[in-house]
Amino acid sequence: MRFLLFYIAFFLIGNINAQTVSIQKSAALTATTPEDVGMSSERLARIDAMCEKAIANKEVPGMVALVARKGKIVYHKSFGTADHTANRPYANNDIFRIASQTKAITSTAVMMLWEEGKFRLDDPISKYIPAFKNQQVLKSFKYADTSYTAIPVKQEITIRHLLTHTSGLGYGVIDGDERIKMLYQKAGVTDLFTTKPITIKESVLKLAKLPLHHEPGTKYVYSEGLDVLGYFIEVMSGMPFDEFLRTKIFDPLGMNDTWFYLPYQLHDKLVPVQYAKDGKWTNFPTTFYDPDYPKKGAKTFFSGGAGLSSTAKDYATFLQMYLNKGELNGKRLLSRTTVDAILSNQVGDLWGDTNFYGLAFGITGEKGAAKGGEGSEGSFWWGGYFNTNYFADPKEDIIGIIMKQTQWTGNDNTTWRFKLLVGQAVDD
Repeated sequence: MRFLLFYIAFFLIGNINAQTVSIQKSAALTATTPEDVGMSSERLARIDAMCEKAIANKEVPGMVALVARKGKIVYHKSFGTADHTANRPYANNDIFRIASQTKAITSTAVMMLWEEGKFRLDDPISKYIPAFKNQQVLKSFKYADTSYTAIPVKQEITIRHLLTHTSGLGYGVIDGDERIKMLYQKAGVTDLFTTKPITIKESVLKLAKLPLHHEPGTKYVYSEGLDVLGYFIEVMSGMPFDEFLRTKIFDPLGMNDTWFYLPYQLHDKLVPVQYAKDGKWTNFPTTFYDPDYPKKGAKTFFSGGAGLSSTAKDYATFLQMYLNKGELNGKRLLSRTTVDAILSNQVGDLWGDTNFYGLAFGITGEKGAAKGGEGSEGSFWWGGYFNTNYFADPKEDIIGIIMKQTQWTGNDNTTWRFKLLVGQAVDD
């Protein structure tokens, strides 16, 4: 009897964090003709021509592109060669390392926990990860030996700061400040992802000891704050970060091809990273990361800022949940009111007066929309280190995703052209 009561209690506790059934029930993404949702097939064909020309001009080796409107996929095509070594063409269901597109998913997980009243966004992160107490801002630095001086922060890093890249944390090997690069490397902070036997907790606790770029809340500096929040999710949920995303977001939305580390049966769907060498596309070598991630290695590091791999359709499904104000297929992940907050300006004028950053995405402002080619005001967007990009336009109810897997390509114009060509195909 005691065991039965324990099991029931465990089951109830384990499901407190589960998604709720919604009184709304939007359908999962399915295909239809463009004309059914007010788009022109003839104008969408301009995307074909753009992609084929970009491949011919050696801007990129290939790509997968997807367009959806009003919850229906109207364009989903693949172009070019995914692996020149193996002479394998791209396919619509190919899996890509989405790198920083991971950030919006991590932010969503944070906001799901926030909705349960577990914390305030302006709580100091040290309340939950004590290693972040007594933070300091970098003042002086000696390149010869990496010694430095620092001054105490006036206010502590908050969860909101981490979500909005205003915490003062840096980004190690891709940081714009050479001093931060050197300090992160010396401390052994892991950037992006790794095949080594490291955990996100271990890396975050190293990060917590280092000085900041600036006083929290005063500047926007792209950072590893989302990695900190990946560990924060583990602390607040009592679950491994990868398990939280699988059970709370991916499984409910049917994102079956989205993983930190791919199951063996999905290995053949992962496309290699390519770059141009001597005028030919070839597979990218090992640099500060192993390009065979996420197929091999210790599989213990779950980077909240850069670790996931996914398909165009899976990521479109995630974005459709946002266009539906937090619900998909009868499962509610976020309230409409929470989505509204996520898509509101959280950084004031730190981005200038054209666009702004919310709690998960870059967002097109009034002046940004007026420039043309950027979608409607309120469109949200981002991209990834390996040349994957997306946008969603709530006003037009449109999603656009273009997935490539390249590095060191200096003449790739497909991203801005794709966004423009999706917009010009509206025909209602």
